[in-house]
Amino acid sequence: MSHPSPSAHSSPVAPGDAPLAPDLTIGAATTTPYEDYVRADVLTHLQHPLSDDPGEMVFLVTTQVMELWFTVIVHEWGTACEALRRDDLPVALDALGRSTHELTALNAAWQPLARLTPAQFNAYRGALGEGSGFQSAMYRRLEFLLGEKSASMLVPHRGAAREYAELEKALHEPSLWDEVLRLLARRGHAVPAAVLERDPAERYEPDPAVEAVWAEVYAGEQDSDLVTLGEALTDVAELVWRWRNDHLVATRRAMGAKMGTGGSAGVAWLEKRARKNVFPELWTARSHV
Repeated sequence: MSHPSPSAHSSPVAPGDAPLAPDLTIGAATTTPYEDYVRADVLTHLQHPLSDDPGEMVFLVTTQVMELWFTVIVHEWGTACEALRRDDLPVALDALGRSTHELTALNAAWQPLARLTPAQFNAYRGALGEGSGFQSAMYRRLEFLLGEKSASMLVPHRGAAREYAELEKALHEPSLWDEVLRLLARRGHAVPAAVLERDPAERYEPDPAVEAVWAEVYAGEQDSDLVTLGEALTDVAELVWRWRNDHLVATRRAMGAKMGTGGSAGVAWLEKRARKNVFPELWTARSHV
């Protein structure tokens, strides 16, 4: 005696009861709503290794993941800048807080590459050709938001109209640090006019008067929103420093002191970057509190 399949006479789900399994018929005729939103089919078909070495796939995917994290972090810091301009410190702090989690995830992306031997890296290094991480337009926008401005860094992107326009715009906009200093000035702190009126397209240089302002902030009420802002920015700065150092260590292990890809100075250039503090007066002010 045959029995009807469970699906043929299954009872309807009672009100308030959750179904035990997802509805697999959704999207069966076309794409799924998940695919429409995430575009997973696009993301998972962007990998085109140029060598026969199986390790290249890990390098390629890790680099693409880093680019996605750069994009999210640039978005967060852009949100923080806009909030600081309108004196909305809670929104700015939320964005900075989210970015610390994203920076932590970005830094963890070094793990698949952190133990490459020179021979393993050399197996597919030639596939990079003249390519180098310093040519990343999104990473450059991240650096611009930190105040690391340089018009010369637009040169590699002259052939890409959209990237060049976005970078040129970012070059001339105030950095995250610029917006923080403007907020401090509006709060009555003695940020020098020369700092507030500086050309935002120029690289930010530390100022003793800004250091004194932060020393004053940190010597005051510890539960103030400005101390909270200072600590949120310090968290960001520390994680950026860790990113630079992880990059340095991974590169040193994989290629020693050889010339980097794209004509960069390799480890020597990364060592110089790793010595620079992000939001420098936040660090030096602590010696005067």
